[in-house]
Amino acid sequence: MRAYVGVGANLGDREATIRKAVELLGEDVVAVSRLRETEPWGYADQPPFLNGAILVETERTPRALLERLLAVERELGRTRDGPRYGPRTIDLDLLLYGDRVVDEPGLAVPHPRLHERAFALEPLLDLDPDVAVPGRGRVADLLAGLQSG
Repeated sequence: MRAYVGVGANLGDREATIRKAVELLGEDVVAVSRLRETEPWGYADQPPFLNGAILVETERTPRALLERLLAVERELGRTRDGPRYGPRTIDLDLLLYGDRVVDEPGLAVPHPRLHERAFALEPLLDLDPDVAVPGRGRVADLLAGLQSG
């Protein structure tokens, strides 16, 4: 299954941490988008983020892939004791899992706020200009809507 993972960091050596996350995800990684510096979203009093996306091909279920992402975050020093949307060493979000829609406790795919976050949509276009968000439409159209609004 082709899945897309959003990646971001705003503490420490952001690029090195993102590269290490890609390395830890290992052979499932097919491609990595260009990284871009973005302003914080949801909690303004923090350093800027470096954001991108990772395309993986996996046989893991959505839940198993999420567990793997959380394990990589923990290995790279991610804690969840600060404010919501606050600073973090690494953030790995399961954005898309093929064209599947998953709504389970602790797991929602596509990511519930993907369609309203340019910092997550733009890197997806680097990886696949035709990618779509189930139930929302093409990423290119979603992004155009955000930029015109």
